[in-house]
Amino acid sequence: MMLSSLRYQWVLLIFFRGILFLCMSSCLKSATVPAFANETDHLALLDFKNRITKDPLQIMSSWNGSTHFCNWLGVTCSPSSKRVMVLNLTAKKLTGSIPPSIGNLTYLTRISLGNNNFYGEIPQEVGRLHHLQLLGLNSNSIGGKVPTNLSYCTQLRVLNATYNNLIGQIPDHLSSLSKLVYLYLGVNNLTGNIPAWIGNFSSLYGLGLSRNNFQGSIPSELGRLPRLGFFQLAENYLSGTIPPLIFNISSIYYFSVAKNQLHGSLPPDLGLTLPNLQIFYCTYNNFTGPIPASLSNASQLMHLSFGDNCLTGTVPQSLASLQSLVRLYFSQNKLGYGKDEDLNFLSFLANCTSLEGLALNNNYFGGVLPSSVANLSTQLQLLTLGGNMIHGDIPIGIGNLVNLEVLVLEDNYLGGTLPHVIGKLQNLTELYLGYNKIFGPIPSSLGNLKKLTELYMEGNRFEGRIPPSLGNCQNLLLLDLSHNNLSGTIPKKVMGLSSLSIFLDLSYNFLTGALPFEVGNLIHLVKLDLSKNRLSGKIPTTLETCVGLEHLYLDNNSFEGAIPRSLKNLRGLEDIDLSCNKLSGNIPKYLSKLVSLKHLNLSYNDFEGEVPSEGIFANASTISVFGNDKLCGGVPELHLSSCSSKHPKFYGKLLALGIIIPVTCIIIFVLLLMYFFPTCSIMKNLREGALSKSSFEDWQFPISYAELLESTNGFSENNLIGSGSFGSVYKGVLSRNGAIVAIKVLNLQQQEASTSFINECNALRSIRHRNLLKIFSACSSIDHKGNDFKSLIFEFMCNGSLDQWLHPKNDERHQRNKLSFIQRLNIAIDVAYALEYLHQHCQTPIVHCDIKPSNILLDEDMVAHVGDFGLVRFLFEASNNPSKTQTLSVGLKGSIGYIPPGSLQWLCQNM
Repeated sequence: MMLSSLRYQWVLLIFFRGILFLCMSSCLKSATVPAFANETDHLALLDFKNRITKDPLQIMSSWNGSTHFCNWLGVTCSPSSKRVMVLNLTAKKLTGSIPPSIGNLTYLTRISLGNNNFYGEIPQEVGRLHHLQLLGLNSNSIGGKVPTNLSYCTQLRVLNATYNNLIGQIPDHLSSLSKLVYLYLGVNNLTGNIPAWIGNFSSLYGLGLSRNNFQGSIPSELGRLPRLGFFQLAENYLSGTIPPLIFNISSIYYFSVAKNQLHGSLPPDLGLTLPNLQIFYCTYNNFTGPIPASLSNASQLMHLSFGDNCLTGTVPQSLASLQSLVRLYFSQNKLGYGKDEDLNFLSFLANCTSLEGLALNNNYFGGVLPSSVANLSTQLQLLTLGGNMIHGDIPIGIGNLVNLEVLVLEDNYLGGTLPHVIGKLQNLTELYLGYNKIFGPIPSSLGNLKKLTELYMEGNRFEGRIPPSLGNCQNLLLLDLSHNNLSGTIPKKVMGLSSLSIFLDLSYNFLTGALPFEVGNLIHLVKLDLSKNRLSGKIPTTLETCVGLEHLYLDNNSFEGAIPRSLKNLRGLEDIDLSCNKLSGNIPKYLSKLVSLKHLNLSYNDFEGEVPSEGIFANASTISVFGNDKLCGGVPELHLSSCSSKHPKFYGKLLALGIIIPVTCIIIFVLLLMYFFPTCSIMKNLREGALSKSSFEDWQFPISYAELLESTNGFSENNLIGSGSFGSVYKGVLSRNGAIVAIKVLNLQQQEASTSFINECNALRSIRHRNLLKIFSACSSIDHKGNDFKSLIFEFMCNGSLDQWLHPKNDERHQRNKLSFIQRLNIAIDVAYALEYLHQHCQTPIVHCDIKPSNILLDEDMVAHVGDFGLVRFLFEASNNPSKTQTLSVGLKGSIGYIPPGSLQWLCQNM
């Protein structure tokens, strides 16, 4: 019994010793195992860390040996195996490359590295990640080709590599990724065709391939994607039509093929087959046909954009039922018929209470702008109706659109005055009113638009002064008030707007006075255009602070004095036009040191002395110094006289004596003649002598159609100054020398227009008289459409025709001016002298046949000039045989309902 007990105790002792040994062995063994469960993952992560070159958020500082790598920031491991399953470092501002060792993290299911600055290429070793379901590399700088080994990641659901620098084609190997739900490769440099095998991805919901270089057509196989919701192929080079099957994928909510080369019409049942449509972008293509009215069935539609296509018809009123509509863009199409009812649909759009953007510019919409525009959504931020055929007044109710930021009404036929309520649109940043027929004063309420950055009001009939309140628009970057009838001085507050940086254009007005010294505040301004006004005084020296200035146009004013030396600080100047002023003194030599200067026009001033020969002056084609008779020297191509070696002051005194003495003698002689002989006879003789001379130098240079097109801004309506039986007359500025001319363009479809052209050429090439309209040149060519083109180029008469002064219209500036008795008498005498010259002093007597007020033009000194020689007749006489004298053919010439006296006289003689 005792023995049995001892044996039992011995067995227990051996058992407990065995247990103790096993425990101790286990502890000893655990002491020899590495501290990390998987050294491979650990080393791969350390390699990834070593590839990071910039880490401003110190993300990698947590990747150290003090904690298990499963606890590192951005790393998630499997709880059981301790293997890395997720690497998520999205938007951590990291810079670096992806190492090939990432392929050792074989348990990875998700890689999210988007919104960083990773560069280099996607390593082929990614193909070893057979469990990978998501690869997010979007918004980095990754280049190279899409790795073919990605084809081994057959569990991949999401592939997102948008906004990178990937190149090459999408490899066909990726056709094995049949479980893809999202394929996003947009905004790269991928080429080739869109693979047709994408149509086999039956689970695909999102396809984004925009902003690449894909060519060819859209594969019809894409119409087999039954779950497709996001479809984005915009900004490629795709051509052909959209496969009809795609329009049958009812799950599509986002559809964008904008900025391609697609064509064809939209199916009429579009809104029925795509009922879930929310976004529909098709801008910048060549789609034709009408806008499908069925789009109203897509009740969730928010953005509908078909700008820059060739759609016809009008905007369906049914679209007004789209309560969720936020943007409706149909600009740059062929919508509308130019009729009054074209814009009726605007009344219905008042139901779209969420509307923020409405773009209808550059179409064929006609009629008036309906007052119902005031009922549009108060959420409206953008309204563009420019480039149509809209007429009438701007509705006062437009002031209700208080959230408008961009208002575009330019290039229409809008008239009336600009409503004062425009000042209520205090959120406006851009206002486009140019090239309409708006008249009256500029409302001072525009000064309330404190957020305004761009203001275009050019090409209208605004009159009166520029309101000083515009100086309150402290954010204004651009101001264009050119081609109007504005008068008075330039307000100092406006000229001192230091925010102006793009351009300030006040040209083609009637502004007077000096250029304010506040112009020096425009330190960021790039372009300053004050040409074609009546400004006077000296050019302010404060211009020297406008260091950003590249284009300076002060031509056709009355600026006087010397060019200020301070302009030498404007090193960025590229164009300078100071022509047609009263500037004097020497041409500053510092102009030759302005290395950026490309064009310089100093013509028709009173400069004297030597023309520099360096810098821009070395190239005669880039400068113009016409009409400065006291200049000398320069490069030979300028054909100026050589400069005298005499001392300038001494030579000037001799010249003065040489002029003063003879002139004094002539004046005394004339006074004596006036005392002893009838005054009228003497004055007539003196005037005849003066009138026989040309007021301009004899220009007989050829002018091309292209130059005339440029000089008139494409024969713009704003340059049209008159029209007659055989053509139209435009004001132009010749690029070669800055000369202002009148260009008569013959309407060759009018019967006898060519004969009129020949008659004028024959008549004007041999006559010279101060009271006859000076012809500079003629152009007989082909226009840009291949049609015959004929025109005559005349001296420009700034005071228009006598008819405008005798019978002013309501919208003409002459209505406030009346001719005095002396002026009327002088004009009559001028015309008489012109006719006497034509009848008595020409080698071949000429009968004008069309004398009337509209053919009598007045220059800046109100001197009359007879023009329009399209109906002249020549009198050829055979001196030895009076019976063979050829006279005018019988017939009435000239305007309908008007018989010119000359024609009547010769008609009577031949009856």
